[in-house]
Amino acid sequence: MFSQKQSFIKGAILISLGGFVSKMLGAIYRIPLTNFLGGEGMGIYQMVYPLYCILLTVSASGIPTGIARLISSGKAGAERQAFRLYGAIGIIGTILMYFLSTPLSAVQTEPAIRLCCVMLCPSVFFVSVLSVVRGYFQGKGNMYPTAVTEVCEQVVKVALGCVLAYVFRNNLPIAVASTLFSVTVSEVVATALALIWYLKRRSKLPLFKVPAPPVSAIVKYTIPLTLTAIALPVSQLLESIIAVRFLREITGEATALYGIFSGCAVTIINLPVSVTYGLAAASVPQISPLAENGDIDGAKSKAYKSLLITFAISVPAAIVLFVFAPLAVRLIFSSLPQENKEILLTLVRIMAINAVTLSLVQTSSACITALGRPIKSTITQWVTAILRVALTAVLIKFTSLSIIGAAISANCSYLVAVLINFWYIINEKPNKGQINENNADRIGQFGKRLDQKS
Repeated sequence: MFSQKQSFIKGAILISLGGFVSKMLGAIYRIPLTNFLGGEGMGIYQMVYPLYCILLTVSASGIPTGIARLISSGKAGAERQAFRLYGAIGIIGTILMYFLSTPLSAVQTEPAIRLCCVMLCPSVFFVSVLSVVRGYFQGKGNMYPTAVTEVCEQVVKVALGCVLAYVFRNNLPIAVASTLFSVTVSEVVATALALIWYLKRRSKLPLFKVPAPPVSAIVKYTIPLTLTAIALPVSQLLESIIAVRFLREITGEATALYGIFSGCAVTIINLPVSVTYGLAAASVPQISPLAENGDIDGAKSKAYKSLLITFAISVPAAIVLFVFAPLAVRLIFSSLPQENKEILLTLVRIMAINAVTLSLVQTSSACITALGRPIKSTITQWVTAILRVALTAVLIKFTSLSIIGAAISANCSYLVAVLINFWYIINEKPNKGQINENNADRIGQFGKRLDQKS
């Protein structure tokens, strides 16, 4: 069963279910984590993640969609080249994070960050390898490995993280570093499971080994996707530095406020967004073959279908998020002081619209990549990333909004990203090479039919 290819809807539901369960476990994880670490500990936790995400993006984030497109377009063996290429990049990323731990700690004026980075850095390599396996199976139309390994990651992280945070709860820096070490362990376990899954398919390989495509074919898609994905963590890193520094000018709880925004509010908002992630992943193998063969109208029709389903799911989710925000805050972050709960409630309600816009961004970005235009998605992400950082700085520095300014900035940037991506998809046209190739194919087929009749 786990080795079978699924239909578009079944694959989307499967990977969405895996993503939702994973995000739900992550949200539930925040309950004991907030109890043990408090607002300051959550702030430190979130200040480490932007650097981690940047390195992870370089070494892994463009891989699943890029490899999936190559595999679904008939480029067999692409994953073998990707293992070598991104395995090496993952090792470099791990080493880089280790050596950047001290400068980052100094820049963010938080000594605990150094140990946190050291505990987290090995996972950069393991996620690189894991992403190649996920991309391979997604290209084959099999979403089971992605869904199962995502849930596996969270189960291990939550279980081990809770134990370590409790054991070291009286020493805040060690407690935060221990929870990040649980992330590394979770990636090791998930990567081992994924590799076992991948190696089992050897018994079904053809007798003759299919030549792997050149590295350039992999880089053509994964590099633009990497540049696209890196925009978000770069903006988050700059946002964490700028927001905390400006907040310190008006309050002594700057780290805690940023922790409430990034570690609590964003966690709640990302729950409904994870449901639509499967549509983004499942769209690629559906759209790519059509785009590869020059059927842009057919590919765009599939893209519109994916976006319509994403919209239909995300709008009710945003409404539920807005209405039941008080309940979510009480259940997930019950240990926060009442004043912090009120701030969190305001942030969640302001950012509820992101359940729609962020869902549409991730689906539309995947559709643009499947159409063979990944560089366009890159442009969108960087434009909106720059807008987000600049607007956050202005709203916190020159208004009385405080951390609310960061929430408004996120809303504006994601809305701009949606509009740009929609414009790209609507105006997508086949290039001249595709048109000429399709015309040649039609002439050839017509000639064959004439020969058969004669």
